[in-house]
Amino acid sequence: MSTVNSFGAKSTLTVGSTDYEIYRIDAVEGYEKLPYSLKVLLENLLRTEDGANVTREQIASIGNWDAKGETSSEIQFTPARVVMQDFTGVPCIVDLATMREAVADLGGDPTKINPLAPAELVIDHSVIADLFGRADAYERNTEIEYERNGERYQFLRWGQTAFDDFKVVPPGTGIVHQVNIEHLARTTYTREVNGVVQAYPDTCVGTDSHTTMVNGLGVLGWGVGGIEAEAAMLGQPVSMLIPKVVGFRLTGEIPAGVTATDVVLTITDMLRQHGVVGKFVEFYGDGVGKVPLANRATIGNMSPEFGSTAAMFPVDDVTLDYLRLTGRSEEQLALVEAYAKEQHMWHDPSVEPAFSEYLELDLSTVVPSISGPKRPQDRIELTRSKEQFAKDLPVYTDVASKPSAVSGVTGEYTIDHGAVTIAAITSCTNTSNPSVMLAAGLLARNAVAKGLTAQPWVKTTMAPGSKVVTEYYEKAGLNEDLEKLGFYTVGYGCTTCIGNSGPLIEEVSEAINENDLAVTAVLSGNRNFEGRINPDVKMNYLASPPLVIAYALAGSMNFDFDNDALGQDQDGNDVYLKDIWPSADEVQSTIDSSINTEMFTRQYAGVFEGDERWKNLPTPTGNTFEWADESTYVRKPPYFDGMTLELTPVSDIEGARVLAKLGDSVTTDHISPAGAIKADTPAGRYLQEHGIERRNFNSYGSRRGNHEVMIRGTFANIRLRNQLLDGVEGGYTRDFTQEGAPQSFIYDAAQNYAAQDTPLVVLGGKEYGSGSSRDWAAKGTRLLGVKAVITESFERIHRSNLIGMGVVPLQFPEGESVESLGLDGTESFSITGLTELNEGVTPKTVRVTAQPSEHSPAGKKTVEFDAVVRIDTPGEADYYRNGGILQYVLRSLV
Repeated sequence: MSTVNSFGAKSTLTVGSTDYEIYRIDAVEGYEKLPYSLKVLLENLLRTEDGANVTREQIASIGNWDAKGETSSEIQFTPARVVMQDFTGVPCIVDLATMREAVADLGGDPTKINPLAPAELVIDHSVIADLFGRADAYERNTEIEYERNGERYQFLRWGQTAFDDFKVVPPGTGIVHQVNIEHLARTTYTREVNGVVQAYPDTCVGTDSHTTMVNGLGVLGWGVGGIEAEAAMLGQPVSMLIPKVVGFRLTGEIPAGVTATDVVLTITDMLRQHGVVGKFVEFYGDGVGKVPLANRATIGNMSPEFGSTAAMFPVDDVTLDYLRLTGRSEEQLALVEAYAKEQHMWHDPSVEPAFSEYLELDLSTVVPSISGPKRPQDRIELTRSKEQFAKDLPVYTDVASKPSAVSGVTGEYTIDHGAVTIAAITSCTNTSNPSVMLAAGLLARNAVAKGLTAQPWVKTTMAPGSKVVTEYYEKAGLNEDLEKLGFYTVGYGCTTCIGNSGPLIEEVSEAINENDLAVTAVLSGNRNFEGRINPDVKMNYLASPPLVIAYALAGSMNFDFDNDALGQDQDGNDVYLKDIWPSADEVQSTIDSSINTEMFTRQYAGVFEGDERWKNLPTPTGNTFEWADESTYVRKPPYFDGMTLELTPVSDIEGARVLAKLGDSVTTDHISPAGAIKADTPAGRYLQEHGIERRNFNSYGSRRGNHEVMIRGTFANIRLRNQLLDGVEGGYTRDFTQEGAPQSFIYDAAQNYAAQDTPLVVLGGKEYGSGSSRDWAAKGTRLLGVKAVITESFERIHRSNLIGMGVVPLQFPEGESVESLGLDGTESFSITGLTELNEGVTPKTVRVTAQPSEHSPAGKKTVEFDAVVRIDTPGEADYYRNGGILQYVLRSLV
């Protein structure tokens, strides 16, 4: 791509004996007052300026950024690379594989289809903690994982060999965000462009919301939906507004007895109260240099929980020390330092950039905390946890005590409301941070020395973020103490945090369900939403790894660590939490003596190679994938069926029917397939017809590579309210192709409309498509036959995703709505004026005519209005003309 370079920013940076082409941000007036994160965006635009997608005006708008003003300036951000996990990454690779066949069908060279931005996928979302508390738990869980997911893994292994610039980290290695900070992230990226080696800030987008963990390393990145990730992989920019930046000053130091987890729960609480949705948060001030990098990563990781797009730490000596510890080369370290200093991106605590808003935290004021029972921002000081539990319990159950006798392998015991049934050291947020992981190991050692044991009803699991953790546990001799308390490693992956907690102890589960007990889970994760962790568990709490172990010993949320004893020692003395809590000095000296660079170098030496299981997978070869007719996990989607090299002209929409009439705040979670697949649904029926037993249905997430399952789960959320029906929840609609327009599944009705060549529209209210942006919310909408979505307002990412799938987003005229216009959804819709796009013009509005049909009430009149066309950029207009972003890229490559 040739750069216009209208600011004359192109320059050379020499580090050692190597020359790098760089784009100097000091060529743009106003650069010096910008926060670090906006300097990164400024460099990005300078380097990618092409005069069309990225213009001189966009670059100047960052230089002229008004910290206090409202920004409406849209920019096109081109990330250096893309990071994926296996649930959301599989559909991206399915689409690339399908594009290869489409290129071949159009007479082109299929090997031309490769990621244009480097893409890395880490398989970490599929391991489930089925077995626990025993030495072979890891081995057996991995075997079961391969049995369940073999088809997907074969496909990803084919992708690893077939595509250039696409790498796969096999199962059992670690969690994507951990592997990202320990190995994949460069902080300063280098790439050969047109025969010259360029250096520029490492940036990334990821298909998982906690991609922000890498912000701790000075890398700007965040989570996006699968469609934007695919677009970024194919060299397309991410469209975004220049954000507000909230400056967060850190002062003081963390006191003894307080963990990084306590700090992050405090920051989450503060930022949620302040309101940072859609903004960047950036940390600055004297305290930043005292925050270890693992703690910075822990804070960055929780960005989705406090709602910001990113949570940045600038580059400084702490960044360099971490890069050195984790085995990055001396050449890379020299480049990172030289580049950051040359580009005015090195953190200087004495300089305060301009920020939109300001917050401050004195780290010395943080106290031990947990968070729950259902949101990450519901912080509770540990000293108040017992009384807060008593206050929260009535929301979940009849509070009368229900002691329930349980007879298990370990003998007889009694559980009641508040029983801790899962204690899980899990998730990317904490399981990489040596200060909390070694504190947990030392607490376990002290507990074992006092003769304490975990309660028999607690499912205890350990899922480290990377294999380095296991190695430093072994070097410190702490693994045996952890295992004596039941914390055997169950796998290297997300496990409990994403609901892969596996079943509870069988007799405990029976007692819970027989007696309607409100039991609890305590996990070192970042998500504790209702129903997420385990179907038997009503109340979920986030806590640091050492507190997870403390709660396994206590066995109940109805416990006061200050005044209740955890048990007795060998001499019959009461043992309290303070008696076994390790000192800060002991934790630090253990870190110093048990972690070294060789561990990282050794564990990551063959990170893309995998174990014998991975290497022995029977894997297809060849440039195009051999789709298996019998596969229910990976299918070839129909996006390119019948596609030609010539554009099919955009046509107006005639005689469309309403598939769903929806209210305000319908989220992508309402639209996207998610969770378990029920037998009596279109997706369940499909799997049964293909010989899959109910116990092997797996989840929608694991079947994201099969559009047949996903389309049947679109608009099928059990909480969706389609106003075409009265008082009905779930994936249902009225089928206007049938006599009397009876209630039917949305998927079944869509099939009937397709058989009659009837286009479909969806009507909505305000904030349509908010929520974590999900690729299938747009893909499923398109595959159901929806041509237009008409709402009062859109969430930005879902709006662009709809265009990326060839669906036009339209808005009611200002101040109008479904109600004010008198639309009831029984009408037949026509939309005229879209054909202007064929002349290269994007119309501001189109004419919508809603005519009564045979199903409309008597006396209903025709309604006409001018809908606003929400195709907002030239790039989006190109995507829509081509029928979608994939078709646009395909034609441009052929």
